[in-house]
Amino acid sequence: MSVRMQLMDTILNDTNAFWRIALACIMVAAGVLHFLYTDAYVSVMPAYLPWHCELVLLSGALEIAGGLGLLLPATRGLAGLGLIALYVAVLPANINMAVNNIQPVSITVPLALLWLRIPLQGVFIYWAWAVSRS
Repeated sequence: MSVRMQLMDTILNDTNAFWRIALACIMVAAGVLHFLYTDAYVSVMPAYLPWHCELVLLSGALEIAGGLGLLLPATRGLAGLGLIALYVAVLPANINMAVNNIQPVSITVPLALLWLRIPLQGVFIYWAWAVSRS
């Protein structure tokens, strides 16, 4: 059986693998967006945090690394813990957006969705934990 067929078989027959790959794709895409739309992410950073641009780029790089890390059995556990730490670390920016109704550059997001993003962090924390366990 080819590697491609084995991968498809794993995805179709292993629910955890499907959700792990889905989260990995989401995190890599989200990380890339930090580099493509840095100004949008900088605009939602709380004023009390230093180095807004650098933190946005660092969080983007960590999202990419965490997503890719989920795909490798040797790094899966560490990647899951790293993503959980990252979700907690970006929570102040999500809260700042909701409390101050800060809209990202070039897009209008309903205030209810900004508030919904906060508990969604809990979903992502659980998701990362669940798919990174052996």
